[in-house]
Amino acid sequence: MTDHYDVVVAGAGPAGAQCARDAASRGYDVLLLETEAEDGFPRASNKSTGGTFPTMLASFNVPDDVVMHFTDNVVLESPNEQFVRRHPGAVLEFAEFKRFLVDDAREKGAEVRFDSRVSQPVMEGGEVVGVKYDGDSEVRAEVVVDATGPAAPLAKQLGVTDLERDHQAIGIEHEFEGVQLDHPDYADLTDGMMLRLDHEYAPGGYSWIFHTGEDTAKVGVCFIQNEAYKQYAGQERTVDGYLEHWLETDPRFENAERLPGKTHRGSAHIQPPGTMTTDNFIAVGDTVPTIDPLWGEGIHVGMESGRAAAITIDACLTHRDRDTSQEYIDLYNDLWHDDVAPKAVPRLLMTELLYFTSNERYDRLMRDLKRLDDDTLSKANAGSLRAISRLVHLDDIGLLTQFAKHRLSDDSWNIR
Repeated sequence: MTDHYDVVVAGAGPAGAQCARDAASRGYDVLLLETEAEDGFPRASNKSTGGTFPTMLASFNVPDDVVMHFTDNVVLESPNEQFVRRHPGAVLEFAEFKRFLVDDAREKGAEVRFDSRVSQPVMEGGEVVGVKYDGDSEVRAEVVVDATGPAAPLAKQLGVTDLERDHQAIGIEHEFEGVQLDHPDYADLTDGMMLRLDHEYAPGGYSWIFHTGEDTAKVGVCFIQNEAYKQYAGQERTVDGYLEHWLETDPRFENAERLPGKTHRGSAHIQPPGTMTTDNFIAVGDTVPTIDPLWGEGIHVGMESGRAAAITIDACLTHRDRDTSQEYIDLYNDLWHDDVAPKAVPRLLMTELLYFTSNERYDRLMRDLKRLDDDTLSKANAGSLRAISRLVHLDDIGLLTQFAKHRLSDDSWNIR
């Protein structure tokens, strides 16, 4: 007999596991399918820097014991300038965080099946009614949720997502001990999370140092191989090569030693979402994609997307007709744009323009941030055009014109 559930979630990352947690807590029959084996989970999918904020921990009842280190400051670096802002943060032990979410989903009543690779949707009458996994195994549900990330086997076959290669960010991170966090030539990174804008180390992207306690830190590089990358890449280096170049030339790493087994690789798409739902189906997390474009933080917004999916499912299944058609499941799109990632387009455009900017302009941006109040930065980060305009100068016209011409060739930004 074919199993039948109220909800089937493919993928036990933060977005999928949170959707399962919320839906199960509402009393629905939930099945969470995860590709990896339970033994050692997550081994292959332990790909996040784990940088987030205490507001996420509080909003989603995440315990402190999955936190490697609480931080006090956010630091922005350019080649010759630094900007420090007091803002509490949390660097997670990402594997423990994922295990907590899955275990908690189970405690709330969800069934979890590991070693269960979802391959395609089950269709009837042109609508998705379930999923196939592990070859011929099949399970049916009122609502199917794709939380598999960029692989998106369900969303792609249903025509719900259109992840573009030239918007794909790739990254690598190592964990080190012996990092000199208080080097006199740089801002003090003790109890800090730092992002560096510098095309020498991350052309068309950024690099980071996240303090994880004592003299240890997560250190990584991420960039998109788009026009900004092509413009600023000095030579043919892989992402590994750029990280090695940084490690070799930054004095903070002179005595640093890489911790064995603590290398993380990952990718995500930084682009506007298209359609995120269809009859009986929702895409969440990096399947959409859902990532904070400016800071690269995907955990909080991913969790929010999982919660928005659960709210949508609850609204559909408590409807007198248990209506999961596109008309009702489209509530998720409204929640995503209103609550999960408001002002997505201005923030995405601001991010791409930021990566398009020269190193000299990065230095000037840091000086601008230091002279402006924190309220301006917060509003700019939230996508306020008025606040963003305070960071723009008359001699930026050439840059803006060049960027506008580049953007006119890309129609993926035409969303609400």
